[in-house]
Amino acid sequence: MNNWISLEDDEYRRVWDRFYIDFSFKPTVYPKDWPTFTVNSPFVTFEIKKIYHDEDIDEFEEFCASSLRTCLEPEEYIYALDWQHESFYYSPYLQDTYQRISFYPDGDYSLFLSNDFSFGLLGHPWERSITIFGEQLIEQFIKHKPKLLEGIIRRCG
Repeated sequence: MNNWISLEDDEYRRVWDRFYIDFSFKPTVYPKDWPTFTVNSPFVTFEIKKIYHDEDIDEFEEFCASSLRTCLEPEEYIYALDWQHESFYYSPYLQDTYQRISFYPDGDYSLFLSNDFSFGLLGHPWERSITIFGEQLIEQFIKHKPKLLEGIIRRCG
């Protein structure tokens, strides 16, 4: 089985349209307009460190995948969205040597959302932040914060 399955064009448009509406998504590089999305449930936004090592990113990638596994059944997939690029169904249970979309938002928004949009990780490349929402996922990040993350920028709930 493949842990990265490309979204077909219709599904791609449907998911992105829903994200734009549900999260009031307004992408921008201008700090005065951040945050660029609105989360209507409890969330925590962490700042990404300015100085870090490759090992910190590796640890972060593995931590995000393992945290998502705590919220999903082994056969479940979530949406992995890369703004203005190919997007996928993703399973954090299946191993692959190539991470098609990084949890670390390196140059673009990287979004990992449950199929019902009830939990996920939202990476903001210019704010250098990760927003975590969904009670179980937040709990994982608060308890075992990865080294790549610094303090909390915003929090609700």
